[in-house]
Amino acid sequence: MKIHQYTMLCASSLSQKAALEALTRPQVDVGEMVEEYRRRRNFVASAFADMGLECHRPLGAFYAFPSVGRLRVKAKDFALTLLKEERVAVVPGTAFGACGEGFVRCAYATSMDKLKEAMVRMKRFVGKATAGQVH
Repeated sequence: MKIHQYTMLCASSLSQKAALEALTRPQVDVGEMVEEYRRRRNFVASAFADMGLECHRPLGAFYAFPSVGRLRVKAKDFALTLLKEERVAVVPGTAFGACGEGFVRCAYATSMDKLKEAMVRMKRFVGKATAGQVH
């Protein structure tokens, strides 16, 4: 949690310089990346629906926030056990405040191949959790 908090919630000076470079350079590749992130977003949202996890389709950034509340497992326990059993990292919603309980944050800013594998593993894990095999 501490690593996440201090690396993800504050923009480093290096990130700020990269953002300035991105904003001042030609925007040729921007449209392609917007479409690619849209494709990844749609894939992840559909995968969560297939797992029976409610997830609003994100309209910004590249994070999905599916609900894991129906599994009757605390968000932190879900995240830690998923990491341990399936080697998939998600952030418990409680990292963003008490109202995040029952949710996890999943980034889709990686390759489609990695997303596909992560969704296979997560689906397997959700299946076990649904069957009461995850505590």
